Amino acid sequence: MPKPVKKRSKKAGLPPGTLVHIGEKKAESVKISYFDYDEQNFQEKQVSNIEECFPFKTTPTVTWINIDGLHDVEIIEKLGKQFELHPLVLEDVLHTEQRPKYEDFDKYIFIVLRMLQYNEKIQDIESEQVSLILGANFVISFQERIGDVFDFVRERLRNAKGKIRKMGSDYLAYALLDAIVDSYFAILEKFGERIESMEEKLVTNPTEKTLQLIHNMKREMISLRKSIWPLREVISGVQRSESSLISETTGLYLRDVYDHTIQVIDTVESFRDMVSGMLDIYLSSISNKMNAVMKVLTIIATIFIPLTFIAGIYGMNFNPEKSPWNMPELNWYWGYPAVCLIMAVVAVIMLVYFRRKKWL
Repeated sequence: MPKPVKKRSKKAGLPPGTLVHIGEKKAESVKISYFDYDEQNFQEKQVSNIEECFPFKTTPTVTWINIDGLHDVEIIEKLGKQFELHPLVLEDVLHTEQRPKYEDFDKYIFIVLRMLQYNEKIQDIESEQVSLILGANFVISFQERIGDVFDFVRERLRNAKGKIRKMGSDYLAYALLDAIVDSYFAILEKFGERIESMEEKLVTNPTEKTLQLIHNMKREMISLRKSIWPLREVISGVQRSESSLISETTGLYLRDVYDHTIQVIDTVESFRDMVSGMLDIYLSSISNKMNAVMKVLTIIATIFIPLTFIAGIYGMNFNPEKSPWNMPELNWYWGYPAVCLIMAVVAVIMLVYFRRKKWL
């Protein structure tokens, strides 16, 4: 997961709207691709120059322009000028630690949210900022790295599955939002498996490593909640928007995305409570483990108390021949084995008593 705070020294002192990339460089080179389509026609292409995408601003077809990699500020600046995007919007696109938000600029709608993917190799959640620009006949998406959760949307466009080729750009924006929200369920499923496995370790064999894992999960949970919680406001704002860019039909689909968002938030809150309670479970398990050890040691000490008493009596250093008190066991041929037998009987009686009391 990303660090809680990243350096913003690059932006200090610069006027608003100055385009500076703030964040990690997550792609070696910028990848630009577009999908242009309507119900009958479809075109997909990866381009090397952003200028090739400029004619789609005024075409009657729907166009999806996707940019992977934000470190090349010149590309973002050229695109912004051509599509008449506000400098503050471009600034937010390049600042990759934005809080998820929604803004209506009349001619277009600007949406910022987090896209999460689970990396199986490093067993961790990868987070990146995704910015969407919804216009009358286009959608522009900005991503930090190559690779996303939009493959199903692309397949639906290529194969004309469902309504996506029959609907406008607002439905395409809905499809992208829905793909991001659905990906959260896969992340939460992985997280739930980790929580279940951690609970088993806490009950059976908690160690210091387990405590470290709990702290790591707690930190991941905070980052996950920070990414997902504002999403409700974003989807709600898009759904209730009075913008002419979003049709009433698409609004119904956005309502379904909003319901999914609420489910995700509820699950996140449940997991957050479970992770917070894991520390108490860890302390209780350690305490129970210590109590079990102390119980065994106490029983051993209790058994040896009467045995030590008997051994102490017969280990006193005095001459029985000159003592007024006679201890015939000292001169008895079977005295030593008899005393040992008595000590064994005492120990067995105590063990039986402890067993009946269910102390063992």
